[in-house]
Amino acid sequence: MKKSILSLILFLFMMTPSFSSELIDVVNAFQADKTALQNFYSNNESEEYYVRFSKFYADWSKTVKNIDFKNLSKDGKVDYLLLQNLINKGDYFLQIEYKAYKEVASVLDFTGEINLFITERRRGKRPVASQLAKAFDVAGVVIDKKTEQLKSKPFKDWFAADKASKIVLSFEKSLKEAYEFYYSYDPDFTWWMEKPYKQLSEKLKTYEEFLKTNYAKTSVKDDGSGIIGKPIGRDAIIKSLSYEYIPYSPEELITAAQKQFEWCKNEMIKASTELGYGKDWKKALEHVKDTYVPAGEQPQAITDLYNKSVKFIEDRDLITFPELTKETWQMIMMTPERQKINPFFTGGWEISISYPTEDMDQKDKLMSMRGNNPNFSFATVQHELLPGHNLQFFMNSRYKSYRQPFDTPFWMEGWALYWEIILWNKQFPQTPEQKLGMLFWRIHRCARIIFSLKYHLGEMTPQQCIDLLVNEVGHERANAQAEVRRSFASGDAPLYQVAYMTGGLQFFALRNELLAKGWTEKQFHDRVLKENIMPVEMLRILLEDLPVSEDYKTNWKFSTDFK
Repeated sequence: MKKSILSLILFLFMMTPSFSSELIDVVNAFQADKTALQNFYSNNESEEYYVRFSKFYADWSKTVKNIDFKNLSKDGKVDYLLLQNLINKGDYFLQIEYKAYKEVASVLDFTGEINLFITERRRGKRPVASQLAKAFDVAGVVIDKKTEQLKSKPFKDWFAADKASKIVLSFEKSLKEAYEFYYSYDPDFTWWMEKPYKQLSEKLKTYEEFLKTNYAKTSVKDDGSGIIGKPIGRDAIIKSLSYEYIPYSPEELITAAQKQFEWCKNEMIKASTELGYGKDWKKALEHVKDTYVPAGEQPQAITDLYNKSVKFIEDRDLITFPELTKETWQMIMMTPERQKINPFFTGGWEISISYPTEDMDQKDKLMSMRGNNPNFSFATVQHELLPGHNLQFFMNSRYKSYRQPFDTPFWMEGWALYWEIILWNKQFPQTPEQKLGMLFWRIHRCARIIFSLKYHLGEMTPQQCIDLLVNEVGHERANAQAEVRRSFASGDAPLYQVAYMTGGLQFFALRNELLAKGWTEKQFHDRVLKENIMPVEMLRILLEDLPVSEDYKTNWKFSTDFK
C-alpha cells in the first residue's frame, strides 16, 4: 500500500507543473514597459532611442537585483535568471548597434530643428510652419553639400554604409509620420509645408541610396550570390551562445555537427543500398525527389502524412494531444514571394504549404515539387503540426504564457527537431525512401550548424554555403539559395539555424536523464509543454529540481550524440 502511495506521489510530482512564480507580474511589467517604449520611441535609429533604451535596461537591471533571490521558489529563481539574462542580452546587442550608430550619426547632424518638430508632434504641439519650411529648405541644401563631401570620403566598409542609410531611412519614416499628422488638418501648416516636405523627402531618398553604396571598394558586400547578410564575429557568437545557456564554443558545435553529418551520410548509404544504388546516395536521393505528387495533390499528401504520424505517436502513448488542437489546425498556401525565402512548408497555428504556382517558370516548378516530395516531408509534417509547432503554440497560449518573452529557437525549433530524432529511433520510417527523406533533413540540420557558424566566423561566404547544401546535402539549387537567403537575409537571429539540431540534442539529453530517474516519455513530454518557452538548461533545473544560484552560469555539457 505504501509503495502504491509513493508511486502515486512521484507520478503527480512529475506530471504537475511547479508552483506559480512570484515574478509573473514582474516579467509582465518588463515586457509591457518595453512595448510601451518601442511604440513611443518609434525611430529606432536615433540618439533619443539608444539613450532611452540604455536607461531602460539599466533601470530594469537594478529592479531585478533588488529582488530577494534566496526567498524565491524554484520557479521564481528560474524566472529571475531568465529575466536577468533577457535584460543583459537586450542591452548587449543594443550597445553594439549604438556604437555602430555613433560612428556614422553625423550623416544627419543637421536635423536638430526637424527632430524637435518630430518629437513635439507626439503631444500635438503646433509648429510655426513658416520657420519649419525654412528648416526643411536648409536641410535640403546641406544634404547636397554632405553628399559631395562624402563622395571623396567613403565609409570604411559596407556595414557602416548600410547603417548610415538605415539612419536616414528611419528618420525619413518619422518625418513622414509627423508631416501627415498636420497635413490637411492644419491649413497654415499645409500651405507652408507641402512643397518643402516633398522636396526634402525626395532628397532624403536619394541621400539614403547614395549612402548605401558609398563605401571602400575593398569591402565586399555581395559574393555573387545576391545574398546580403552581416557576419557577427566570434565574440558575438560566444556571447549569443552564453545567453542561450549553451556551454560549447562555436568550434565545438561545428565539430559535433560534422560528426553527426558523417553518421547521417553512412545511414543514407545504407538506405541507398536497399534501393539498389549502393554507395551512390546522391543518386538514391534523386530517385526520392522524383516521388513528388502531381500538381494539386500536395494538400492531400500533407494530410495523409499528418494522420500517419499522429496515429503512430498516439498508438505508443508518447504525449497528450488535446482534442481541440487536433480539431483546429488548418492549411494555407505559401505565396510565391515567400517561397523565394522559404522553399519548404512552415507551421504554427496552421501549416503553410510550399508548392509551385501557375506563374512560376517550368524549371522552378519542378525544383519545388521535387524538393517537397512526400518522403522529404515525412519528417517535417509533425515538425510543423503535432507534436511540433502547432502543439507548442497551443500549449504556450494556455500554460505560463507570461514566459513568452523568454522566447528562444533552441526551445521552439529544438523541440520540433527532437521529435524527428525520436520518431527515427522508434522506426517510424519503414521504406528506404522514407528513411532517405528523414535523413535528408537530419543532414540538412547538421549542415545548418556548420555553414551558419562558419559564415558568422567569417570562414564561409553565402555562395559557399549554397554549394555545400547542393553538393553535400543534395538540395535543388534554387531551394539551397532560398535556405541560405533565409539564414542570413530574412531577419532571423544569427544562431537560429544552429538552434534546430542543438536544441533537439538538448531535449534528447534531458529526456534520457529523466527516463533514467523513472519518468515515462509521456510524463516528460507533457510536462515540458506546461512550462512554456525558455532555454533548455533552465527547463532542466525546473524538471530535475536542481540547485541554482543568483550568479548561475551555463554548465550543462549535454551530450551531442543523438543515438
